[in-house]
This record gives sequence, structure tokens and C-alpha cells, in this order.
Amino acid sequence: MSTAHLSDRVNGMATSATLAMAAKARELKNAGKDIIGLSLGEPDFNIPDFIKEAAKQAIDDNYSSYSPVDGYADLKEAIVGKFSRDNGLHYEPNQIVVSTGAKQSLANVAMVMLNKGDEVILPAPYWVSYSDIVKLAEGVPVEVPTSIDADFKMTAAQLEAAITPKTKMIWFSSPCNPSGSVYSAEELESLAVVLRKHPNIYVVSDEIYEHINFAGTHVSIANIPGMYERTITVNGVSKAFAMTGWRIGYIGAPEWIAKACTKFQGQNTSGANAIAQRATITALKAPVDKISHMIEAFHKRRDLVLGLLGEIPGFKLNIPEGAFYVFPDVSAFFGKTIKGSTINNASDFAIFLLEEALVATVTGEAFGNPDCIRISYAASEASLIEAMARIKAAVSE
Repeated sequence: MSTAHLSDRVNGMATSATLAMAAKARELKNAGKDIIGLSLGEPDFNIPDFIKEAAKQAIDDNYSSYSPVDGYADLKEAIVGKFSRDNGLHYEPNQIVVSTGAKQSLANVAMVMLNKGDEVILPAPYWVSYSDIVKLAEGVPVEVPTSIDADFKMTAAQLEAAITPKTKMIWFSSPCNPSGSVYSAEELESLAVVLRKHPNIYVVSDEIYEHINFAGTHVSIANIPGMYERTITVNGVSKAFAMTGWRIGYIGAPEWIAKACTKFQGQNTSGANAIAQRATITALKAPVDKISHMIEAFHKRRDLVLGLLGEIPGFKLNIPEGAFYVFPDVSAFFGKTIKGSTINNASDFAIFLLEEALVATVTGEAFGNPDCIRISYAASEASLIEAMARIKAAVSE
């Protein structure tokens, strides 16, 4: 059988670059290569014990039946409380939808909000799956390039210039995956000034990294005047609580959007994993300082990696204020031949680092920025020190 028998939908879809690089790294590791994996956005911490205990209790309490499509009522109440405590956002339970990871939350929103040809503005770099999720819903991604000199943030003027009569939404993350950039209240207000002139444009605010923030207080755009009724706030427990495999994400949104997402999810996956939902209640009700040791470790690792990369000629850096990535501009290497490998673009450079330095990173092309690579520092300090030494040695020519 050939791919001609598959749908145009899947044939036109890109493979996740982060997952593809992780698979290639595993392949080399299985072949006996000593690969240091810095490609996946996955905390290297264990889940806090108090969350594990909640999951064990849920098993003992026989939470084994189908869960409500939009999430358990007491979990939705916990999410309402979390939004109020951490974000100053006041949602009702009927505005909350729990899904199988924040990725499904995003897919739900795309499927219920976009019609064929609707444009979605994506400040680039953007998270790797945004573009294909939009395309799958027959929307049109509209990339707005940003630069390392602007800290990878879209300006109000750039937003205004990107808007057309077909613009339906804008999707962005803060703190940003892959750049680590964090939008301030002033920067969000400047974007809101533009959006208030265009009342039919909706915003997806991906805040999955909100707690991994070294700049101070996280600001939700739904808190900016005039933005609450047109913002879908997306979050989850994967990053802050190291619960990536538990697959729990959620949205806070206008009730009519939440109802539509519940309707769509009901025909797609139904309710999220029952045990994971019960554990999430405990996670979200816990004081944020329960995970402060992880945030402090990420902050220390960021400074370590920036210091080591800063010693390598050709790496142009900004200072990411959140998440656990650095996103260096490596265009200084383009057009050069290093140890027999010609570097034409960021993809070539990422493959070169994997094969020569045995360090897995991800090309920035997958995130809408062809000049950069993404390096995750969700790894031990020893692994990071060794990885940076290998990269330095590999590019020393």
C-alpha cells in the first residue's frame, strides 16, 4: 500500500519535529551511542510524592469508570480556584473543560472555532504543533516573524500589520516554548490596544509554563481590559508538576466556547483519565511553593547553559525569562563546512550536533524560525555541562 491511499489530511501533516528528533536520538542510543537528549520539553524531576499518593488513593477508591466528558466537577472547581489564586481570573465551572493534555485542549479549540480559510496569527517562534493543529481544522497559519534582538516578542505594529478580514484568532504562549520569552503586562496591553479595534478576533493564550517564570509575576492576557470574553486560556499540569505522561490539560473560556469543546470532545475522546484527574485535584490545590525546588533548579540551569554557550563563538543568545529552553541564533554557522558536514540551515546544524557531538536538539525551523535551534535544559547539571562541552568541541573548527 502507498500513502496515496491515506487521507490528504494526514499526508499533508508534518511530523512533530521534537518527537522525530527524540526518536532519532533513541535510535542512536540503542545502537550504542552516548546521546545526551536535550530535545524534549519534559521535566527530568519525579512527580511530587503527595500527587502520587493522591493517585494511589483514587485507585483504592475505585475511580475506574468513565469520567464526565468535560472533567470531574470537583476538579473543575479546583481549576476555578487555581485560576483565581494564580491568575486573578474568575471562571465558573461551566467555563472549564478538562482534556487529555493541553495539546488536545488546543485541538478542541481549533476544531470548534475555525472554518476553512480562517487565518490564525502565530508569532514566530511558536510551539511546534500550533501550525499543524490549525491546518487540520482547515485554518491558515499566518506567521509573524520575531527576532532574537526583540526577545522573540511580537509588537503591536506587527500584529496590526498581520490582521486581514480573514483573521479569526491569534495563538501564543507566555512563557514561550521555544524561546522562553515572557510577555509583560505592558506588552500584553499594547497587543490588546490593537485587538480591541478588532472585536471578532479571538485569542488562545497558552500558559502551560506559567510557574516556570524567572521574571516575576505571570500575567494572563484575559486579565487585560476587554480581553476576557474573547480569550481561551489553556493550561495543564505537565510542566510545572512534572506530569507529562499523565495527560491532563484544561481551558478556561467563554461558556459557549467551553460547551462547543465539550461537544467535540464527546465525539472524539470523551473524558480524560480518571486517576490522573483525581491526582490533578491535589496538585492544583497545593501551594505553588510545593514545586519551588523545580523552578529554582531550572533557573540555575538556565544560567549555567547561557554561561557555557556564551563561550562558544557563533551562538547568539538572549536571556529567556521562563520555560526551560534556550533558543540561540546559529545562523553564523550557515554556509560553513565543519568536520566534513556542510551547514546550510538550522536543520543541518541540529543533525550535525546529533551525529558529531551526540547531543539532541531541535531545529528552529519547526517553530517558525529557521535561524535558531532549541535546547532544552530539563536535564541534570552534569549532563548540561557535558553537552555544552561536546558542542563546543564539535564546532571548534
